[in-house]
Amino acid sequence: MGGVCKRMSPRNWKNQVLAAVHLLQGYYFNSKNPYRDWPNAFAESQENAREGDLNAAVLLLEAAILQDPQDSEAWQLLGMTQAENENEQAAIMSLQRCLELRPNNLPALMALAVSFTNSSMQREACDALRRWIGHNARYKHLAPDSGGPLQEQRRHDAALFNVDFVDPDLQTGLGVLFNLSNDFNKAVEAFTAALSVRPRDYLLWNRLGATLANGDRSEEAMEAYSRALDLQPGFIRSRYNLGISCINLGLHREAVSNFLTALNQQRRSQRCGHQQMSANIWAALRIAISMMDRPELFQAAKAGDLDLLTRCLTGPSDWTEQKQCGV
Repeated sequence: MGGVCKRMSPRNWKNQVLAAVHLLQGYYFNSKNPYRDWPNAFAESQENAREGDLNAAVLLLEAAILQDPQDSEAWQLLGMTQAENENEQAAIMSLQRCLELRPNNLPALMALAVSFTNSSMQREACDALRRWIGHNARYKHLAPDSGGPLQEQRRHDAALFNVDFVDPDLQTGLGVLFNLSNDFNKAVEAFTAALSVRPRDYLLWNRLGATLANGDRSEEAMEAYSRALDLQPGFIRSRYNLGISCINLGLHREAVSNFLTALNQQRRSQRCGHQQMSANIWAALRIAISMMDRPELFQAAKAGDLDLLTRCLTGPSDWTEQKQCGV
C-alpha cells in the first residue's frame, strides 16, 4: 500500500537508497511517479480528484510537494485525498506536515481529528479538536486549558453558541466527539445538522453512514453511503464502508461487488506505474468471499488476482446469481 515507509532487506539496499531520496517528513513518496516534473501538478490533481481518480490525484499532489516541499495547501489536500482513498496512515502524516507549516489550518485540523478517530487514537483526536477550537476565532474562548478530552459541558456550550445559526464545521466536530464517546445517536444528530447546511457534502454523508453503522443501523448507513457515492462515485472509502455494511447485513455478494469496484477504481489509472490498492479492502474482500462458500474464488482473492475475480463475479455467466442478490 502506497504512502507508507516500509523496511527493506539488505539485498535491496540500492532500492532503499533510491527510495530515501523521496522520503520527506516521514512520508514515503512514490519513487516512480510519472508526474514528478509535471507542470501544473497541483491544479491537475484537483481535476483528477473531482473525476474520482484518487490514485492519480495522490501522485500529482506528491509531485507538487516534491517541487515545493513548503506548500502547505498541497500537504493538506494530499492528506484529505489519502483519507478518501482508504490510506489513513499516509493521511495522518500529510496532515501533520501541513499543520507544521500552517498550525491554524482549520480544515486540516478537522481532517486530522477524523483520521485519528478512524485510527482509534482518541487522545490525539481530542487534541486535534481542541486545537481546532483554539484557532477558531468564534470558539477559541471555549477551548480547554489541558490537552485531555473535551468535557461534555463544553460541547453543549459550543453548540448553544450558535443557537440561531447551524455551523456545519462545528457540528462535524461535535459528531466526531460524540463518536469518540460512543454516543452515536447524538453524533447522528450533529452530522444531520451539518448536512442541513451542506446537503451535497459527500464527506458528511459518509461520516453519517459510518456513525449509523457504528450504532448498529447498517440499513440506514447504506442509504447514507449511497448518497455519498451519488455525489462522488470515486469515493473509495465510502465504497469500502458500503461493502462492510453489506457484510453486516449478510449481503455477501453485494459486499464483494463493492470491494471489487473499489479495487478496480484504485488501479484504473494506467499512467501510474505504482498501483496503490488498499490492504484493508483486500482483507474485507477475502472475508466476504469466504462467506460465499466459493473456495476457488477465495484462492483467487488470496493470490490477489483482481482480474480473475472481476471476470468471475461480474461477468455475464454469473448474472442470474447477481440478480437474485439484488446487485
